Amino acid sequence: MSELSPVYEGKVAYEGLFDFKDVYRFLYEWFKSYDYLVLEKKYSEKIKAEGKDVGIEWLCLRKISDYFRFRVKITIRILHMATVELARGGTKIKKDKGEMEIKFNSFLERDWENRWEVNPVTKFFRGIYDKYIITSRIEAYEDRLVTEVDEVIAQAKSFLALEGRR
Repeated sequence: MSELSPVYEGKVAYEGLFDFKDVYRFLYEWFKSYDYLVLEKKYSEKIKAEGKDVGIEWLCLRKISDYFRFRVKITIRILHMATVELARGGTKIKKDKGEMEIKFNSFLERDWENRWEVNPVTKFFRGIYDKYIITSRIEAYEDRLVTEVDEVIAQAKSFLALEGRR
């Protein structure tokens, strides 16, 4: 069985005006541009009196090698989302309004193809391989994953800040 090591956790919190479709597309395109496989594990909507509550879970996977894989779990929660009409420059535009929280949990997955899980001897050698032989490579991949997740968080914050002003 593959081994998951938690690497980095972060979140984006936003309240105000945004376009839900644009935010969704922005995040999806960002992960696709970094060669991640994006799997939507959950999508739920609950309609309430004060607005719609939306919950989305993605699992983003990126193969680094036959042994390593990046795994990023994204949870998007939107509370009290409602569509509002705004007058800008003499035209009416529709925007969404609500509270949004996007959580990012990233993991470095080792032996994701389960090649070292054949028997107890190879499993033992995998432990030695991880602990003594490739520690610097593991640290380098962890740093790279932190950098990528940090970048998507910063870009999502900038995107939402610009969305609110438009």
